[in-house]
Amino acid sequence: MTIFSWNVNGIRAVVNKGAFAEFITKYQPDILGLQETKAMQGQAEIDLPEYTEYWGSAAKKGYSGTAIFSKFPAINVTYGLPAKIATKFNLTDNYGDTTTEGRITTAEYKDFYYVTVYTPNSKGDLSRLNLRHSAWDPAFYDYIMQLEQSKPVIFSGDLNVAHGPDDLANPKSNIGKHGYTDEERAGLQKFIDAGFIDTFRHFTPTGNGHYTWWTHWANARARNVGWRIDYFFISPKLLPKLKSAKIYPDALGSDHCPVSIELTV
Repeated sequence: MTIFSWNVNGIRAVVNKGAFAEFITKYQPDILGLQETKAMQGQAEIDLPEYTEYWGSAAKKGYSGTAIFSKFPAINVTYGLPAKIATKFNLTDNYGDTTTEGRITTAEYKDFYYVTVYTPNSKGDLSRLNLRHSAWDPAFYDYIMQLEQSKPVIFSGDLNVAHGPDDLANPKSNIGKHGYTDEERAGLQKFIDAGFIDTFRHFTPTGNGHYTWWTHWANARARNVGWRIDYFFISPKLLPKLKSAKIYPDALGSDHCPVSIELTV
């Protein structure tokens, strides 16, 4: 079974470019998690009868959003955080209410939960770092741990943080900047401390040059001056089934590239 994840930065644009159809034809994912769809179901011309589509769109049009395309119908699908967790944390700031931004879609399957997530960006001036550190990250952690109590969890998506110095081209000059603050990195480290596996680093524990996002400035993608901010994490219970974890920098259409894992069924 192959599971892919891709921040498409606007599904309509990727579809119109032909990049989405090309990607599906080439890789044929069994399950695909999308982030930053910026659309509701039906707004993009997608003809994939072999897939069941689950769309977690934002209330605000053309903003944020997640979706799951699956060749296997899910047992159950939920959107967002459970009300109990959402009310436990203050997930609203001057930018808006993250619970209305379509940032989490969860599909339950027989042997695992799959969660696609689009983590809020802390902003260039760090004006959303407090929400990220004190509310979003702990709320999402609580949610994943709650799911893990009933069956193993796979979560993937744009987590908007580089975990370590090998995960961005210029770590020294970005220390303390958004995407590479101590607070953001600690939020990710908490999952690792709990036993969750960063699947790409499981197979490639060290080394830079493996990136999933590139700025549009200064020809960064062609020069591979990027960041690894898109991840697949799996429950330790699923590690015996993990066969591979890959990054696809040659898959174009977005400023992010797809990532994947393969599991034995």
